Amino acid sequence: MNYRTLGQTGLTLPWLSFGASSLGQEFRNVDLSEAIDSVRVALDLGMTFIDTSPFYGKGMSECLLGVALRGVPRESYLLGTKLGRYDRDHFDFSARRVAESVDVSLHRMGVDHLDVLLCHDIEFVDMAQIVQETLPAMRKLRDAGKVRFLGISGYPMNIFRYVLDQTDLDVVLSYNHYTLQNTMLADLVPYLKSREVGIINAAPFSARLLTNAPLPAWHKATPFVRETCRKASEYCEAQGVDIAKLALQYSLANPDLTTCVVGSANPANIRKWAEWAGEPINEPLLKEVLAILEPIHNWFYIEGRPENNDQP
Repeated sequence: MNYRTLGQTGLTLPWLSFGASSLGQEFRNVDLSEAIDSVRVALDLGMTFIDTSPFYGKGMSECLLGVALRGVPRESYLLGTKLGRYDRDHFDFSARRVAESVDVSLHRMGVDHLDVLLCHDIEFVDMAQIVQETLPAMRKLRDAGKVRFLGISGYPMNIFRYVLDQTDLDVVLSYNHYTLQNTMLADLVPYLKSREVGIINAAPFSARLLTNAPLPAWHKATPFVRETCRKASEYCEAQGVDIAKLALQYSLANPDLTTCVVGSANPANIRKWAEWAGEPINEPLLKEVLAILEPIHNWFYIEGRPENNDQP
């Protein structure tokens, strides 16, 4: 497993990290023993940074992590969770909820501190609140020793500039924006570096869009986007390669992105991804697949409030 330093935090993260959203049954009903085993397998393979949120399964992800991490030395892994989003349409970024949310998360996971704490999907709210109320409340928890480093997460690229133009952050987490299909995060890297912010990239498969698996019902990809990705997948299959392998390797290859977060409640998937990470990327195939995907390069959808989103 390769490791990289997260901005100016001093934290050393594996380039492949474990995303625990699947433990909250975000994609399917999970087998509890497999879900718990997937955490242990990830740690054994060196995926020592774990990303979760109280939003995932309305707390189920954090609760299962608490079970899976029993007896695991706290110093052997890094743990990040989020706050502010608790259901599809339930958001609360108030200072009062900040303190409550962190205490609940610590209790669920059976730990006394978090390494990373992020505001979750801030594009759904008035982002001025994040700067003026939420982050100051989070800093108080950092001063109290409950949290080490702070940041924000979300879908639009615009949210990161908005917050960082007004205040400091240790880390940002972006998803679906450094993949075979969308590399908008790479365009933001010089700005993030100038602000000395650590960068976490998540979802290299773009919620299954860059895999052979069926898309979840909530996926926002248009028919043309789906068809173009299907063509790319079929082309890879004809070459004897799973497009998911190419997608994962592509997202890992950018040294400016500290880590790539992937998750599954299936230990076999975790082992497969770790194996893929250690293999060289097929450069000729990559070039051909990027050409197939060129008509939908940097396609994105609207998430949250329209005024918080990027311009077409």
